Amino acid sequence: MNTAEISKTSPVIGIFASDRGPGDPERASLMSQTGTLLARRGAQVLCLWEAGVAPLPLMAAARQVGGSVSILADEDIVLPPTLAGVPVRVIPDRAARHETMSAEAEVFVALPGSLGSATALFGSWAAGKGKGRPVVMLNRHKAFEVVKGFAGDVLSHAISGHDKRVQFADGVEDLWNKIGWVLEQRR
Repeated sequence: MNTAEISKTSPVIGIFASDRGPGDPERASLMSQTGTLLARRGAQVLCLWEAGVAPLPLMAAARQVGGSVSILADEDIVLPPTLAGVPVRVIPDRAARHETMSAEAEVFVALPGSLGSATALFGSWAAGKGKGRPVVMLNRHKAFEVVKGFAGDVLSHAISGHDKRVQFADGVEDLWNKIGWVLEQRR
């Protein structure tokens, strides 16, 4: 399956990124680029909104180019006007939100962000109960270098085919190639 075929299938991509807290100063730009890329490739973007933390620039950019965006949120969500009309499912229980994310997303994409977005990623991945969705992490400025080392040193011995489940992209354009590759491995 090539990337053109993947874009025709409209994969559901669970996004883990944060627009708040300390982190990469290019974070908003990376999110905007990623949202635009995913929308133009025909992906359906599924985002978590927890405790006011959400990838707002990514969602706004995806919608701006006609992309499909939906949100799984806690009860404290307040949508800004730029996201008016975005489908929102309020799921008060955090574990249930993570289970829903794991059930609906075909692949998880993690962007450099806060500890909160990393925690949500691992919570959703673990909620898969052995079905662990593949994860592609944008390792910009070595944001996920520790996870990359862990994957090579620990996961490689503990999980058969870990390299088909965890991938690291060096740039936004490379994300789509990695997403396509992990989806192809699952089919």
